Amino acid sequence: MKQRKKSFSFADFFQSFKNVLAFNKLSTDFRNIVFYSESGQDWHHFKDIIVKLIDTQKKVCYITSDKTDPGLNLVNQNYRSFFVSEGFWQISFFQFLKADCLVLTMIDLNIFQLKRSINPVHYIYLFHAMGSTHMVDFENSYDHYDSILCSGPHQIAEIRKREQLKNLPAKNLVEHGYARVENLMKEAQNRQHTHSLPYTILLAPTWGDNSILNICGHRLVGILLDAGYKLILRPHYQTAKLTPDIIENILKTYGNHPSFTHVFKMGDMQSLFDSDLLICDWSSTSIEYSLGLEKPVLYIDVPRRIRNEKYMELGIEPMEVSIRSEVGRILSPDNLEQAPSIINSLLANPDQFREHIAALRQRLVFNLGNSVEVGAREIAAIADRVKERA
Repeated sequence: MKQRKKSFSFADFFQSFKNVLAFNKLSTDFRNIVFYSESGQDWHHFKDIIVKLIDTQKKVCYITSDKTDPGLNLVNQNYRSFFVSEGFWQISFFQFLKADCLVLTMIDLNIFQLKRSINPVHYIYLFHAMGSTHMVDFENSYDHYDSILCSGPHQIAEIRKREQLKNLPAKNLVEHGYARVENLMKEAQNRQHTHSLPYTILLAPTWGDNSILNICGHRLVGILLDAGYKLILRPHYQTAKLTPDIIENILKTYGNHPSFTHVFKMGDMQSLFDSDLLICDWSSTSIEYSLGLEKPVLYIDVPRRIRNEKYMELGIEPMEVSIRSEVGRILSPDNLEQAPSIINSLLANPDQFREHIAALRQRLVFNLGNSVEVGAREIAAIADRVKERA
């Protein structure tokens, strides 16, 4: 497979050097609450909370390693933003950070090259997905955070169980919620999508060797188009980055088909609203799609994404597994020809499905409709406590 490596940029290196110096010269007020973003994809998780914080006169600083991050464009007297490129200055920024709190969606803190600061910093983790903590991530992926804003009760149960089993210090776990689902719910109500023939199917799998696209994507696309569906292909950006030939082969065969659309922007929203059903594997997109849009999911049963081979030690079934039968159906890659009949059955009674999802959502998500306010309030409270103790 072809792989594309990020090239070194002297301009980015020297810009990052100047930005780290500028950050260190900020007043302590602007280093009370600091956000870090690995890429612009994080902005839609941070934006509403940041805006809420600065609207309440809290000062916020935003650091990103993506020059195209929309967070660099926000202008407000209570807000500062800086680009710090991946590599030397990013590592240095983390190692010598002077701040009260750092809020991030990046897992595996202190495990790889990005370490906790030598200075006292309170690390706050904000989930960028609703899935579980103990199967698709390393067993210690969340061990080095001080506070974690949890989307639902499953994450609290998993983290507490690991703390108990491994005799770890108890973290500050906040019943936060998940704004992504709330935003999808609001937008779906505004758009009022109605199912119509031919159905529009969104194929948006995760990435890696066990992705739908890598295992059976080409064949599945052909089956769906032959069945008369409109098909939107939205690959994960890592697939386009690491194995672009997988996508290129599909586009070579089906790119000119009148019912085929290729979406190459990971943050695309239109395809979510335009589609009637999602086909997925182990991507957390399926959780957001079903709970936020009240639409069903067909899961292709490729091998599980497992980074923690010891995940069964907790004795808790991961949400990625348990939710599948709640929001859709599961289909073996060996039986792809059954996909059209399953899709039609899943879409046969949308009103009943929406009622089921509404009840499920109340059980799985904290603070529906109020997560932004809760998140901003809790981050501000943590930052105030840390500053008082300093």
